[in-house]
Amino acid sequence: IDGFKMWDGPKLTNDGELTFRLTHPKYHIKKTYQVTIKGTIDTKSQKQLREGINLETGHTAPAELHLLKRKKDYSIWEISIYEGKKRQVRKMFEAINRPVMALKRIRFAFLDLEKENLQEGQWRFLTSEEVNKLKALVKL
Repeated sequence: IDGFKMWDGPKLTNDGELTFRLTHPKYHIKKTYQVTIKGTIDTKSQKQLREGINLETGHTAPAELHLLKRKKDYSIWEISIYEGKKRQVRKMFEAINRPVMALKRIRFAFLDLEKENLQEGQWRFLTSEEVNKLKALVKL
């Protein structure tokens, strides 16, 4: 794929079908985020996130949720979703009265930012093997 970039910033690609399938909930591609919020999340709200949240756009699919760090004034969570509607993670946390202070996507399918040596704002082209693996995930 010419210009398919990994991570944030403009996604430059000439493969619209692959992009569509990777972002469509039907294909169940896991997206994982690190979320910093004020305070923490009580057990009831954790259950809501894990079972799905009612938003204006409808009920979200269940999310995977893990506490990474708890401090006096904030906590850091890892949340994985399979949908990816516009601003979905922020809206899910707002729905439980925990606005997001910081949000970073750390994994997309098997691509893991934590295993990369990329600084903020940097990017790299995907290898042909990575592109082929992504295509296989969505049956292309």
